[in-house]
Amino acid sequence: MIKFPRFSEYKVLFYRIILAYFFYMIARILFFFYNINLLKINTISDFISLSFHGITFDTTSILYVNSLFILLSIFPFIVNTKKGYQNFLFYLYFVTNLIAYTTNFIDFIYYKYTFNRSTIASLDTLENESNKSRLLFNFLIEYWHVFLLFFLCSYLWIFLYKKVKIQHLPPQLSVKYFVVSFFTFLFLTTMCIGGIRGDFKKSTRPINLLDASRYVTDASQADFVLNTPFAIIRTWDVNSFQKVNLVSKITIDSLIVPIKEYHNNPKTKPNVVILILESYAKEYISSFNKDNIIPNYRGYSPFVDSLAQHSLIYTNGYANGYKSIHGVSSVIAGIPSFKEAFTSSPYPKQNIESLVSTLKGEGYDTSFFHGAPNGSMGFLGFCNILGYDHYYGKNEFNNDSEFDGSWGIWDEPFMQYFNQTLSRKKTPFMATFFSVTSHEPYVIPEKYEGKFPKGDNPIHKCIGYTDYSLKQFFKAAKKEKWYQNTIFVLVADHDNLIYYNEYSKDQNYHTVPILFYYPNEKYKGVNKDWAQQIDIYPTILDMIGYDKPFRSWGRSLISNDNIKPFVMRYSSDNYQMMSGSYICIFDGVKAVGFYKKEDKELKTNLIRTRNSEMNLLELRCKAFLQDYMQRIIDKKLTSK
Repeated sequence: MIKFPRFSEYKVLFYRIILAYFFYMIARILFFFYNINLLKINTISDFISLSFHGITFDTTSILYVNSLFILLSIFPFIVNTKKGYQNFLFYLYFVTNLIAYTTNFIDFIYYKYTFNRSTIASLDTLENESNKSRLLFNFLIEYWHVFLLFFLCSYLWIFLYKKVKIQHLPPQLSVKYFVVSFFTFLFLTTMCIGGIRGDFKKSTRPINLLDASRYVTDASQADFVLNTPFAIIRTWDVNSFQKVNLVSKITIDSLIVPIKEYHNNPKTKPNVVILILESYAKEYISSFNKDNIIPNYRGYSPFVDSLAQHSLIYTNGYANGYKSIHGVSSVIAGIPSFKEAFTSSPYPKQNIESLVSTLKGEGYDTSFFHGAPNGSMGFLGFCNILGYDHYYGKNEFNNDSEFDGSWGIWDEPFMQYFNQTLSRKKTPFMATFFSVTSHEPYVIPEKYEGKFPKGDNPIHKCIGYTDYSLKQFFKAAKKEKWYQNTIFVLVADHDNLIYYNEYSKDQNYHTVPILFYYPNEKYKGVNKDWAQQIDIYPTILDMIGYDKPFRSWGRSLISNDNIKPFVMRYSSDNYQMMSGSYICIFDGVKAVGFYKKEDKELKTNLIRTRNSEMNLLELRCKAFLQDYMQRIIDKKLTSK
């Protein structure tokens, strides 16, 4: 029998890599059970099939993470089987693997808020937090079961790794030893390259996040196929901002009209107060769900419901992103975030025309209020870029007795501080308030425990508390001179925990309330057409009679111009434009799907029966994306 040099070493290496596959599959199964209501996998056969396809993406992650370990295991250093060298490989293996493995467990929880696997951009929010240790501690306490599962899996992984050891035998140095080692090295290196790419075909690019969608019948299933290390690796140092040349400038100017100018209303200078409410999803507000047939529906915002009766509300409103900073750039500057946040790209440090710059040009005082530590969420930096005159945060509030222990000052006292500060200002002013309390870990002040309905999700009582805080703010503000001449805007940054099945449908992800309230009730009613956060900026300028040109990708919601109502967003690794009767799914170059607007779950792709309305929608999508990329990259985010 011919003895194959180093066979036992290669066998143990294979065993160790197979262990990684085994634990990645365990993580996938746990991910499914933690998010079972969001991942539309209805049969065992689908579960098995999607898990099988997931192995391709696991292979890329495992080989990336273990590339150095594999290299040092197979390279003929002669000392490979010695105890000291094997101990070194042990620590290298588990330090790299467990760091990557941790990210899968984070998404057991984080997925509920983003509906996507975490990417490198997901680290941006944490990067701007000054209280990381406190947040980690709170996360550990709140989700102790996730940490327990991680440590149990890690312990079992280490135990199984140690069960199979390499017996130290002095290598018989010979030509055969080195020749076999060399060709084995070449073979395994080639296999690893193929595994990392996803295949060996020269004609195909390495697999990325979009490839997971090839195997699914529902968009959410792609996140089950993927793993979080893969999503982070494939977005590491990737700049998704690339110019495209899909349509002519004439097409952009006619279909998108990026430079707008309104002459619909007389020029006035009312105060403008924009309330961006953390995680205050449309799902939680009864007045925005009257047309939805949801069994046993309950809302948790009685004050907002009462305010809506005297306001102009848009019940089909969407967020143009899925993080807090996305909401700020969308609402204030009319800049949506797609695959990568504009604020996380290489391009935010430029002259940006926004509500801040246009209103400052009209003599407005501008201020931003956020009760978290200054700099949290990246707000302070972006506010400085936009040119806000004042920033008021936890530092300026200067009373830590009202600190919630995690994120910032409770909403009620900070809203009172907001009112008091505005009342000392000269008019006109534009003020943006960003709330804090309706956020994980979903706690409210102890004195209010039991006051608000507990609801069916942990966030529901927080929604009730923030609603109460709004009520107290408006109660106090009504007594101030500035109140009657103020346009109030209420919108959420994004959605949050889902309870009703209606909101687990793709087209109901990231739906938000959009409300305009003017005490004289000049603007009142219910609008059911498409609306989005980036429409708020041009709508306010239209309301006050601003008559100069300005840059905006959104549209005035109160104007009857030629731009049809639409929504542009990024979901399930594709661009989506909704307008008229259809939803267009766009991969960055061409349409890959058309769905009726009633098809909330995107079940029936109509691309093979496309019509003129669909063709126009695709053209609008191309024009929007082309102008978006060109203006951001060329630093032309003004009307000049």
